[in-house]
Amino acid sequence: MRPTPARENKMGTMPIGRLLLTMSGPMMLSMLIQALYNTVDSMFVARISEAALTAVSLAYPVQFLMIAVATGTGVGVNSFLSRNLGEKHFAMANRTAGNALFLGGASYAVFALLGFFGTRLYFQVQVDDPEILALGTDYLFWVTVLSLGCFGQIFLERLLQSTGKTFYSMLVQMIGAVLNMVLDPILIFGLLGAPAMGVKGAAVATVISQMIGMLFGIYFHWKKNRELTITLRDVRPDAAVIRQIYKVGVPSILLQMAASVLVFGLNQILVGFSQTAAAVYGVYYKLQGFAFMPVFGMNNGMVPILAYNYGARQARRITGTIRLAIFCAVGIMCAALLVFQTLPVQLLTLFEASPEMLDMGVPALRILSLCFVLGGFTVVVSSVYQALGRGTVSMMLSVSRQLLLVLPLAWLFSLSGDLNLVWWAFPVAEVVTGVLAGAALRRAVKRIILPLESREERKENAVE
Repeated sequence: MRPTPARENKMGTMPIGRLLLTMSGPMMLSMLIQALYNTVDSMFVARISEAALTAVSLAYPVQFLMIAVATGTGVGVNSFLSRNLGEKHFAMANRTAGNALFLGGASYAVFALLGFFGTRLYFQVQVDDPEILALGTDYLFWVTVLSLGCFGQIFLERLLQSTGKTFYSMLVQMIGAVLNMVLDPILIFGLLGAPAMGVKGAAVATVISQMIGMLFGIYFHWKKNRELTITLRDVRPDAAVIRQIYKVGVPSILLQMAASVLVFGLNQILVGFSQTAAAVYGVYYKLQGFAFMPVFGMNNGMVPILAYNYGARQARRITGTIRLAIFCAVGIMCAALLVFQTLPVQLLTLFEASPEMLDMGVPALRILSLCFVLGGFTVVVSSVYQALGRGTVSMMLSVSRQLLLVLPLAWLFSLSGDLNLVWWAFPVAEVVTGVLAGAALRRAVKRIILPLESREERKENAVE
């Protein structure tokens, strides 16, 4: 008896507008909650002292590096797995999912070792303030050594996203984020009979929440992700599969690592002005997540749509999705720009800002937010290339913006001794990157996407 043919995935049939909303809506909501929990984390820590806020801000590049490795590898998994589903290569899709779990475990092992042996050294090269050194070391040790939940949760979310199960992916992230917001004040300040752990309590709340999020990810994948059937054989490392994952994943990791290097490098420039300046940038970095996280969430829903239809050679669905995504991203960033321009004092007050911090922070938020609109466009273009299996272009766009432009400009502007001039490095770099992103998108449509159509389809589309 012949096997029953697999049902066509919604990514190849559902109308583009409804599909992008269905795929991205849950992810946008979950990313907003993720941004909220990152921000709430710093808000509670700021109530301890400005030194505690500075310590957590200086630790953030390492946390971001872990997330970069996890999500960057996940982008490679998303792209390759979704393309295999689009091409009906189900055995390869299962093998890709299995290797994703193997890579998640290996990534955790590397960061656990680095955290165990290198945390104190990391802070010693940045500051000599004993209070910041002690607080930062305590915080970073726990979030690295116990980061299994971080990697497990992110990799399981990506498996759910790759098959279009974004609702369950959203639930996994929301559960971890909400739990962290509940545990933060309990463990930091010693509420409900718990010991007051201070900054270490913020770290412990984070790792507990990630572990529980991972357990829910395992449950949802096992019960709901019926398009993937992972066996122990699939988990064994396969060099060919890993190569395909990292073909897109490595550029994506490097792309996000550039952001981590940017934060680290900029912190060194800002500490030269004052520790308060570094704290201001740490606050901005958390706040700008409310602007960019919904765009990232939309892109997480967009990537499997583009990858699936690329595998299925549906050029019109690809271009329609890209146009809609750009429109949505620019709209979101315009709204964020308005908030940052009109309410900077209120935003900074959420972090117990001192008068000195307000003096530095108000112009900083207004200048830095000028890069939002072009930034939303560039993020979408980067994700388009990831979905098409051309991750190198994504990496080049981000590296050009963050390392080749922002850091050198910030250092150059810092020589003036004017802190406000340092913030202008971001808008200037974003204009240059926006021009490069526009040229890259035009090239992708002309040379990669449109050639997917047959000659007859091109004639029909030209008539329409």
